[in-house]
Amino acid sequence: MSRDPAGAEPEQSAPSPSAGLLAAVAAFLAWMFGGAVISLFVLVSRPATLDMLGDRTAPADLERTAAQWFAWYQCAFLLGAAAGGWLFGVLGDRYGRTRAMGWSILCYALVTGGSYFAPDPRTLWWLRFAACLGVGGVWPNAVALAVEALPRVPRPLLAGLMGTASNVGFVLLGALCLAVPATPEHWRWVLLACAPPALLGWFALYRVPESPQWLARRAADAAGPRRDQPLREIFRPPLRRRTLIGILLGGIPVIGTAANAHWLVPWSDQVHSAQAAATAAASPEAAAPRPPRGDPRQKARTQIQRSAGAVVGSLLGGWLATLAGRRTTYFLISLATLLTSTCLYGVLDPAHPWFGALAFVLGLTGVMYFGWLPLYLPELFPTRVRATGAGVTFNSGRLLAAASVLGAGVLAGWFDGDYARVGLATGLIYAFGMAVICFAPDTQAERLDDC
Repeated sequence: MSRDPAGAEPEQSAPSPSAGLLAAVAAFLAWMFGGAVISLFVLVSRPATLDMLGDRTAPADLERTAAQWFAWYQCAFLLGAAAGGWLFGVLGDRYGRTRAMGWSILCYALVTGGSYFAPDPRTLWWLRFAACLGVGGVWPNAVALAVEALPRVPRPLLAGLMGTASNVGFVLLGALCLAVPATPEHWRWVLLACAPPALLGWFALYRVPESPQWLARRAADAAGPRRDQPLREIFRPPLRRRTLIGILLGGIPVIGTAANAHWLVPWSDQVHSAQAAATAAASPEAAAPRPPRGDPRQKARTQIQRSAGAVVGSLLGGWLATLAGRRTTYFLISLATLLTSTCLYGVLDPAHPWFGALAFVLGLTGVMYFGWLPLYLPELFPTRVRATGAGVTFNSGRLLAAASVLGAGVLAGWFDGDYARVGLATGLIYAFGMAVICFAPDTQAERLDDC
């Protein structure tokens, strides 16, 4: 890791325990509510498509259309989060972690709430893209703020907690939709439920203390020679190789989540709806004009099962990286997730009694990455470009993931909406992760405050 030309560390003011804890709690909540926004369209995409297009689409084509719109909404999230990670990551290094985090929260909360009024899928797509600018911006600033505000707390613990935060949001939104199902007749309320975190955004702007490391770095830069822009610096030697490796390592689990694991929820909805339709067809009573849609709570149960595993897995990711090493842990996570995904999509289906247990395991193994990433990605970069570097590496992978999700949508069309075949194909991304990690630098012995 490179240092200042003079070789000196900027003097850092020691944060008070209460200020550091407040900043870390705000960062956790920011990413937790961001997780709820991420999971939002996993739950409402299919009901929204059935509501908006059901009267204009032939019943035989409705499942294919719903699967393709699910892919498009996933793509909106990935593209928006990628752009937001770049934008707000730079703002976080230039204007402060708390300011950029507060702006990011306001973006995802207010735009998601405003999506309630979307009249059609295309408008909803653009609003989803805009909201996810904020989702992408929260991650680098929240992670940088947490690790810099609590320098004495073990990094694996902080990494695990930050990785867990978004999955807690997944579980909370899933529980809410379990209590009040999101159906084709009533799904817009879920959008409004994601708007109140705007209050946290305001609190972050005006009440959360700034990172002492960032303040010290700003003071040192003001007294010394002017530096390059953060984006230019991370794409120039000696950081360029680390940036490119980080993009690949951050992109693999994002692709796996968006193009593989998230498909469990609409697949579960599809299979249980088909079972309800088959039951209705066998009934001697008069058929309804549209097949029954099954238990709308089933998709919420699937999300809770997978996300509960993800909460455990994200806590374990950073801890295992400390025990087994950064690179070995990533390789083992990739192998375990590949095996689980292949078994889940290739052997089982959502009606199988073991489906919930395997969904839990896929959440556990596949989201260990997100306990590993908050530990590893900040270690790649010095303080002055940490938010930019973490934002670019984590969120640029979303551009690769967006292309993969569109490819999954094409596969869904080819496979006539067969989510199992899509899952089998997209699960191969984890094998690629086993290869990429072999070329990554080992940062375990490096100091986080190197600059």
